[in-house]
Amino acid sequence: MPLLPTRQISLTSTHTTIEDLQAIFTGTLLASIGVTVLSKAGLVTGGIVGVALLFHQLIGISFGLFFAAINLPFYILAVRKKGWGFTIKTLGSVLLLSAFCEAIPSLVRFDGIDLIFASISGGLLAGVGLLILFRHNASLGGFNILCLYLQEAFGLRTGFTQLTLDCLVLLLFAMTTSIHTALISLIATVILNLTLANNHRAGRYTGKSAEQC
Repeated sequence: MPLLPTRQISLTSTHTTIEDLQAIFTGTLLASIGVTVLSKAGLVTGGIVGVALLFHQLIGISFGLFFAAINLPFYILAVRKKGWGFTIKTLGSVLLLSAFCEAIPSLVRFDGIDLIFASISGGLLAGVGLLILFRHNASLGGFNILCLYLQEAFGLRTGFTQLTLDCLVLLLFAMTTSIHTALISLIATVILNLTLANNHRAGRYTGKSAEQC
């Protein structure tokens, strides 16, 4: 009996505008829930958010203004290396994340939360949210942009690069806050970045909009 012909399965990474919008909404919502969980537990985060919080605590500078200012060089890099499509999606994601983080505390009440659970669940939610954004050619700005560029340019895994940068931020936090809090926060940072490292590898998946292909 002759074998049936093998069917060639074509995998595509193109996305429609509706799919991109849905992904940005879903990714930022998941990430904002993760950030809220970490915040309510009194844990710190890495990335540009952590840098802005650190300078706010040290010298009293406005978190919002400093966060916007420190992101400018990364947006310039995004436009030059990844194009306007990525930059606009990232800007929209950052604004949407900010709106969600402002709204969620009034929608969800946390009477008490275990620190370890908060670290694990918060890191995982934020990691999955970022993964969705990465696969639709977007990010949450800051180190995300730099890490995505380094992966595409040099093959460095996004998760491991982000983890290295985040650990440096947490080290600075440990020097100014509780070492205990910084160590528990490190759990969230490791989980977040391992989620990216294991699921967003160079050559495995590149999210592109249909018009880019």
